Amino acid sequence: MDNLAKRLSQYKPEKKLQPRIRTEGRLVRMVGLTLEAVGCDMPVGSYCNVETADGGFVEAEVVGFSSDRTFLMPVGMAEGLKPGGRVTPNEKALNIPVGPGLLGRVLNGIGEPLDGRGPIAAKDTTSLHGKIINPLARKPIKETLDVGIKAINALFTVGQGQRIGLFAGSGVGKSMLLGMMTRFTEADIIVVGLVGERGREVKEFIEEILGQEGMARSVVVASPADDAPLMRLRAAMLTTSVAEYFRDQGKKVLLLMDSLTRFAQAQREIALAVGEPPATKGYPPSVFAKIPQLVERAGNGNEGTGGSITAFYTVLTEGDDQQDPIADATRAILDGHIVLSRRLAEEGHYPAIDVEASISRVMPQVVSGDHLKLAYSVKQLYALYQQNKDLISVGAYSSGADPAIDQAIALMPGIKQFLQQGLKDNVDIVSSYQQMYQALNMAPSGATAEQAQGAG
Repeated sequence: MDNLAKRLSQYKPEKKLQPRIRTEGRLVRMVGLTLEAVGCDMPVGSYCNVETADGGFVEAEVVGFSSDRTFLMPVGMAEGLKPGGRVTPNEKALNIPVGPGLLGRVLNGIGEPLDGRGPIAAKDTTSLHGKIINPLARKPIKETLDVGIKAINALFTVGQGQRIGLFAGSGVGKSMLLGMMTRFTEADIIVVGLVGERGREVKEFIEEILGQEGMARSVVVASPADDAPLMRLRAAMLTTSVAEYFRDQGKKVLLLMDSLTRFAQAQREIALAVGEPPATKGYPPSVFAKIPQLVERAGNGNEGTGGSITAFYTVLTEGDDQQDPIADATRAILDGHIVLSRRLAEEGHYPAIDVEASISRVMPQVVSGDHLKLAYSVKQLYALYQQNKDLISVGAYSSGADPAIDQAIALMPGIKQFLQQGLKDNVDIVSSYQQMYQALNMAPSGATAEQAQGAG
């Protein structure tokens, strides 16, 4: 008996187990997008179910609290809610199924399939919030990523693990440019996040811009503009989580998010609804805290893993204002930005990349000295021509007055031809360099300012 008692004592828990108490609250107020409940002992970020009049429930997230009241934000449509409705904790796991079965699929902001092809076949799961990587443990950016766009490959070379902003107003071809990159890039996996866009554009992007070729190695997360702000916020986070999963598998991932501005606007709606004061042009401080938290999750993985996330985030510039608060904030934390010009788009110049306003901050680390020197020459000649374009157009400039301007005028037809590309033309990084070299070494002999006025 003593031996039995001694053996049983080995299984005695070291600390006293506390019973789990299931707390329930009730809905007392609904104003706009915000639900207020009392009796809910749940931390910020947890999930709950709010009872509806027909006996169903609406899923919501705890976004704040004040005194004895808890602020909730519905994930989907808040229909059928009633005063005094029960609020119960939702212990559903926040992990999203991930794996190779995601390729070719279209998901919503909470990982549910939208394409009608049944449930996702995946064994692994991932969190919406991802894991923080020590910046000193990240693999440095040393290799190029071929995106198939010769102007970007040659003048704004992208490195594996770089994060770039695509700054554009409406209707200047950003979606077309993203679609070209999905089809032409050398990345292993492409993850596309369509956040807050028009519902019509979601299907068009998948069927017409991505196509079967691009969709075969892509995962699309879509949350159109009519979704609740929390769903749009989740869509951006899920897009990044899926990209992180494939990066951790050693894959080269291209992440395309359209758009980061809609993500910021969704956070603004949530923050204002719970009473956060607006700070910069109507944007609360939490918006400018959320953006770097999302963007910093992209990039290279730990040393030795071999995986990378090269991210392109579109940023909508309202009224083509490059000093928009969101544009200004994202420009400071990204590794470069490509600006699309409305003037060039109206001239039929595609892709409408503004050479003077764009930059890749990691380009000097991933290309040769000759490549960098040649790219700088193209930019300088292009900028010099644009500065004197008005004088050249009206014939006020006399040939021979400035040898540098004469050279810019002579080379401009070739440079402008080099900067344009058809929607179905794939130009790799080696060919991009060769075409840039030819543009600087194939000026028409004896070209004068008067003969080249049509170049602008």
